[in-house]
Amino acid sequence: MTAGRACSSDQEREVDMRSLLVLAAVLTVAAAVSTSARGGDLTVETMIFCTGIEGRMPVGESTQFFESAERIYCFTRITGAADTLEVTHVWFHGDEEKARVPLTIKSASWRTWSSKKMLPGWSGVWRVDVLGPDGAVLLSREFVYKPVREEE
Repeated sequence: MTAGRACSSDQEREVDMRSLLVLAAVLTVAAAVSTSARGGDLTVETMIFCTGIEGRMPVGESTQFFESAERIYCFTRITGAADTLEVTHVWFHGDEEKARVPLTIKSASWRTWSSKKMLPGWSGVWRVDVLGPDGAVLLSREFVYKPVREEE
């Protein structure tokens, strides 16, 4: 013990323990706020594939499209954003990434969409992953792009 201190070793440990508990509480709150601001509570409430958007709503909703559909849209409604942030729609044909579209989310409930111009010969299974600000997949869905039916 140093001169001029009237604390016992037990009192010093108690003060140190209180300081550690306060620090742990502050760090826990800071981590929760940081996660929320980054979009830790983000949810994809709606994810729809369609052939168009009218009045900010999807039209021609399906999970199977013929090659006559020249453009496919992925409409999403994102909830839980605490602040302006970015999500990304990543379009895959099979396992090959075909497009990456960043989309800004500006409120706690936000509708947004991306689209992909489709080319003949790109038939098969497609997937769109919705990524959060940290790059984690929030939701992933598939659709099928089919060759145009032969005339009978």
